[in-house]
Amino acid sequence: MCIRDRIIAEHSRCQPGLPLPQGDSQPGTSSFEGFHKTKSIGFFLRSEISILFPDFNSSKFLPKISAVIKKIIQNFSVEKVVVNHDYEPYALKRDDEIGSFLREKGIAFETYKDQVIYEKNEVAKDDGNPYVVYTPYSRKWLAKFDEEGIEYFPSEKHLDKFYKGSNLPELTMDDLGFIESKITPKPFKFDNKTIDRYEETRNFPNIDSTSRLGVHLRFGTQSIRKLVQKSSKRKNNIFLKELIWREFFMQIIWHFPYTVNQCFKKKYDRIDYLNDEKDFEKWCNGKTGYPLIDAGMRQLNETGFMHNRVRMLVASFLCKHLLIDWRWGEAYFAQKLFDYEQSSNVGNWQWSAGCGVDAAPYFRIFNPHEQIKKFDKSLEYISKWVKDLNEPTYPTQIVEHKMARERCLTKYKAALNPS
Repeated sequence: MCIRDRIIAEHSRCQPGLPLPQGDSQPGTSSFEGFHKTKSIGFFLRSEISILFPDFNSSKFLPKISAVIKKIIQNFSVEKVVVNHDYEPYALKRDDEIGSFLREKGIAFETYKDQVIYEKNEVAKDDGNPYVVYTPYSRKWLAKFDEEGIEYFPSEKHLDKFYKGSNLPELTMDDLGFIESKITPKPFKFDNKTIDRYEETRNFPNIDSTSRLGVHLRFGTQSIRKLVQKSSKRKNNIFLKELIWREFFMQIIWHFPYTVNQCFKKKYDRIDYLNDEKDFEKWCNGKTGYPLIDAGMRQLNETGFMHNRVRMLVASFLCKHLLIDWRWGEAYFAQKLFDYEQSSNVGNWQWSAGCGVDAAPYFRIFNPHEQIKKFDKSLEYISKWVKDLNEPTYPTQIVEHKMARERCLTKYKAALNPS
């Protein structure tokens, strides 16, 4: 049980509660304002919540949470509002405003950690400063976890505490601002085999051995505590370390909120990107003439998912081969990915562009041809998504690799080392 364990467990000591899986966390919002758009996730959320809460009806899934709370306190006797922490700048501002409003009305406002094991300053350097490099962060995270273990909140034992009234308006997904989608996320896989073979298979997109848990972590339909507990018991800890990466980026966005739309390494904001809109459109549509790039983008557009190895490649290609601002790519991913989380998306895009925490050096430029030899030698993944690969209609390469590499190095050097 999740959505959300901590809220339900803590609230079980109070009067009957009204659960509000809130819909205004701007799931399609990104760092590039031109791409703000609701995503087609409402139907996934409704189906997942109905599994966890059989008596759920969409009247309790409402759009603007601040407006909902104001309406509720007009119609119900509310003693307190209990929420779980969110770490994105928008969410922090929202929760601060809601908390202030409630306290003015004499209503308690309580917040709890839930969607991560360790948050904010709980894993920090000995001097109290935040880690900006993953490896030492993960070492301290693991040491702390080994010492403390996990506290569970068995929320399923308290479901009878929910308010059982039915006098709220019934809303459709259209009312909530969601767009119906023909895309449905694949079921997640989280068994011992997936964990044990993760390191061995994770870089090969044709195998499709990833867990597909990202969307469930994003919306709280699977408990992070259970995922960490199970993966920590296996001999191979690479899967667990991927979960730690998620928390690393969450503490980064909490400590450095400016990174949602600015480079962590601020001198990288001096880069003179080309930002060619026609090239960007070709990248978005998977028509660059580079098969592995195109396969990844077409998979994203058709399924709302892209294999992680390929995400790294398409991001690097956009920033370095096409010299398009990482914020454009981050925004497009925000629009398309079912598993979009702002902290991870921003963190990984800045990693690819070389401008973020623990980032790849700017002179590391993936060769798309060599990436095929390493990770899709049989062309199985490419053939699945690029149906026109051997057709005359398949586009010529948008840019020549060697020229693009040299151009990128020149641009980056000029920005980072001005004379």
